[in-house]
Parts: sequence; structure tokens; C-alpha cells
Amino acid sequence: MKIIITGSLGNISKPLAIELVQKGHQVTVISSRPERQKEIENIGAKAAIGTVQDVDFLTATFEGADIVYLMGMFEAAGSVFDKDVDFIGAFLKIGNNYKQSIQQAGVKRIIYLSAIGAHLNKGNGVLFIHYNVEHLLKELPDDVSIKIMRAAAFYTNTFRFIETIKKQGVIVSNYGGDKKEPWVSPLDIASAISEEVDQPFDRRAVRYVASEEVSPNEIAKVLGEAIGKPGLKWVVLPDQQLLDGMLSIGINPQIANGLVEMQAIQRSGLLYEDYYSNQPTLGKIKLTGFVKDFVTAYNQ
Repeated sequence: MKIIITGSLGNISKPLAIELVQKGHQVTVISSRPERQKEIENIGAKAAIGTVQDVDFLTATFEGADIVYLMGMFEAAGSVFDKDVDFIGAFLKIGNNYKQSIQQAGVKRIIYLSAIGAHLNKGNGVLFIHYNVEHLLKELPDDVSIKIMRAAAFYTNTFRFIETIKKQGVIVSNYGGDKKEPWVSPLDIASAISEEVDQPFDRRAVRYVASEEVSPNEIAKVLGEAIGKPGLKWVVLPDQQLLDGMLSIGINPQIANGLVEMQAIQRSGLLYEDYYSNQPTLGKIKLTGFVKDFVTAYNQ
């Protein structure tokens, strides 16, 4: 099959492209960076150099595709340290570009990478962007089949803890404790998408993707032991204190407020209600398998 992949050679798109090429599919990878072309071609895929902001480019790239894999990209919206970026508006624009290009190119099967919490239309913070895009895509004609992959929190999100661990010796958030929650490896997301490529498409479907369910305190223990800081603590701050800290280092106010709100709903457990009603089989990559990547990032 002819399959189009957005996301360039990121943590999900690269292993996905490699796996699909190995299965014998004709894969095209979209990247905004011309210097990625050779690397894309080296894995056996075709490079389409352009931007998700360009509807004409997307339409031309999507034409003739059997399946298009779509993902939202923060880097395409702007820097999280740019206070003037409207991330909700930017993601909505990308979603509209996807929708328009899918229709114009006549694509009938799409896979969209969403997130846990996208079933909520309020109170879910930054995850509201996925709610928006999911509903935009659902406005496509009924003959367009859509598979929505709602991923848990990425293990790689723990890289955000590194600076605070180095400077303060702790992990800080506005939620924590011993309550387990789902996390996921990008490799397991890629594998799940690859599985869905080979399964029948039947109108509209949602699949949750997770690798392991672990608590914040367990994460702190595993990461701390791996970097030579046994006893590393996950410290819970009040919402306003965490928000003030994010704003003080220049994080975009929309993102800062969105992260605090998202983590507050994690704390309440409401974020995971639909996940636990549709609980998936967990993937292969556990936290102990990911931790070597954290150590590498920590030591850089």
C-alpha cells in the first residue's frame, strides 16, 4: 500500500516508517527540512519536503495514498518559549489543513495520533487541541474511515524533569503520589499504528495506546536510581506555584496554563476515565527499558 507519514523522522514517525518499509509498503515521509531527505531515502522511503501549513503541498502529497498518518506537531506551531504564539489556533489551522487536503486528495483511510483526554471538551488543558482536531476530522464524509490513536503520556516527557533534577534535586509537578497512571513508549505507538495499517478500516474507531501503568513515585525511584540519585523525590506543588514557575522562565502562557490544568485533571483521575473504560493491552517497552534513554539525555 501507499502510505503517507507526517512527523518527519521523529520518535514515532521514524520507527513507523522503518517498520512499514520492512513490511513492503510504499512509504512517503513528509518533512519540512530538506536535509532530512537523504536520511529518509536511506530507510527505503520517499521524502516529500514541505510544510503542513501548505494545503496545496499536502494535497499533492496525499493524492493516490491508501492511508495517511497524521499527527499534530508543536514545532510546526511555534516555540513554547514564544509568548505570542496561539497554540490552540495554530493546531486548529493544521487540523483544518489536514481536513481540506484529505478531501481534495480523495483519501479514504486516515490514522490520527491523538492523546488520552481528547474525549473531554473542557478542563483537559493542552489536550484540548486534540479534542479540536479529532472533531474536525470527524466532519469528513462518512466514506472516510478514521482510526484515532489516543496515546498515554510519553516516557520521553520525563526529559522535562532533567533541569529541575539537576538544579533542585527533585521532580516537581502539581500532581504525584502512588496512584498508577498509563505511560507509553514512542516505539509502542509506532508498533500500534503499524498494526492498524494492516487491519480493516471501518468508519470511525478509537484505540488507546499505553506501555505500562506506573505511579509518579515509582517513576522518581526508577529514574533516581538510574542516574545515581537514589531517593529522588517527586514533589507536589500547588497549581499556582507551578504556574508561576513556568511563567517565570518564559514559557508561553497558553502552554503553561494548559499544562497545569492538564496535570490537575490527572490528579483528579478524570483524565483517565475513558481510557479505563476502553483499556488496551499494554505494549512491550516498560519504564525500566526506557530508562537508559533518560540516562543518556541526563548526561548530555
